[in-house]
Amino acid sequence: MKSICVLAPFVLALSLVCEGQTELSSALVPQPALSLPKASPPLVEKGSAAVPLSVDEAVAEALQGNPEIRAAVRRLSLARLKTTTARSLDDPMLMVRDWDTPLRKPWDLNQAQAMVSLQQSFLSKQKRDLRGKLAGDDVEVASSELESLRQEVSAEVRKACADLMRNADEMKLNGRQASLLKEALAAALAQYTTGKVSQADVLRAQMALTRLNENLIELEEERDNARAQLNALRGSSPDEAIEIAGSYTSLAALPPIEELERTAIENRPELAALHKQIDKSRDQGQLTRLAMKPDFTVALGYMLMPTGSASRNAYMAELTMNLPSLNRARHDGEARQADAATDVSQAELEARTSAVFLEIRQAQIDLLAAQKRIRLYRDTLLPQADAAFKASAAAYQNNRTEFANLIDSQNLLLDIQSAFYKASAASDAGIAGLERAIGAPLAGVSEANAPAPGRTK
Repeated sequence: MKSICVLAPFVLALSLVCEGQTELSSALVPQPALSLPKASPPLVEKGSAAVPLSVDEAVAEALQGNPEIRAAVRRLSLARLKTTTARSLDDPMLMVRDWDTPLRKPWDLNQAQAMVSLQQSFLSKQKRDLRGKLAGDDVEVASSELESLRQEVSAEVRKACADLMRNADEMKLNGRQASLLKEALAAALAQYTTGKVSQADVLRAQMALTRLNENLIELEEERDNARAQLNALRGSSPDEAIEIAGSYTSLAALPPIEELERTAIENRPELAALHKQIDKSRDQGQLTRLAMKPDFTVALGYMLMPTGSASRNAYMAELTMNLPSLNRARHDGEARQADAATDVSQAELEARTSAVFLEIRQAQIDLLAAQKRIRLYRDTLLPQADAAFKASAAAYQNNRTEFANLIDSQNLLLDIQSAFYKASAASDAGIAGLERAIGAPLAGVSEANAPAPGRTK
């Protein structure tokens, strides 16, 4: 049996472990539903200065600097510029003609007739108005596509921020547990040299520490990937070191599915774009049918007659029109194509609406599952794991259990704490995904807690 003096170093380590659970203790106290833990700063490598960034600041930077958004803004500007020329007439035509030149003297232009004329084609006001309306439809479609892209980028940024906050919390937890295990390992080695602690206990402590180091490598990889993704969304260098300041969000209550679907119909940019595409197809069909009305071309010219003519100066006036009725088959076919395009847009709207409803339901399921896991970890698993760990510590102090059981209970508590952070980040990502699905913010979303020490809002 081990003596009490042999266990003294381990008791000290266990007391430090218990002190390290102060943040956990606040989470174990019964709280209102969906209250989440505080986010913590990541471990930053030496020589690198991570830039603190709030979620709102990251979203704002992405909306300004994201390359895809900038391209969509330029497409919208191009569509707006086209509205200024949509109702314009075709270019006027200048014609210079020489005829009746004798072949025997092709250089003798005095024997030829010369004419200079200017002609212009005119479309009806109704046709030009429809062209302008079609250009306006393109502007609204491009505007809806831009808004949709902004919402998508905003949701992806918030998900990346949630991943970084969760990663920071796990790295802090990993570092705290590693420091405690190092102290326990040092105490075990000191006692092993005197033969008061078995080699198995030392090996178990070494294995536990090695696993924490392996987990740290994985966390660093996750952090770097999340940073690279967030930096790409912000339009900055992928290797820029950033950290997220703030805390996880909570949702007071989730609206019913019917309200979410109604909100999506009213606010989802893709659906608005398809509605406008239907209007555009109908306007195109109306313009195609107006093609059955003839267009007119007016020309006015000056003529120089050959030498010796009774009048060497003359003018020419000309009025021409097309005859679309003689090509009715083509115009009727174009009208049917426009009607078919309208039907296609309508079918796409129905399919997209169905896909949006599915997206809403899936986002709702993910969010509800994350909230259930949060409550399970906070109200059941974390208290049980904490009690089991304290019981193992007390039993080990009184020589009633093995060191392996103490390590196992500590690892279990670590796993549940990590799962708690993952559920909290999943809840944040679920809120972002659901808001993206309905195209509007959810009511009752707020930060669950004040920022952790060392962080800024």
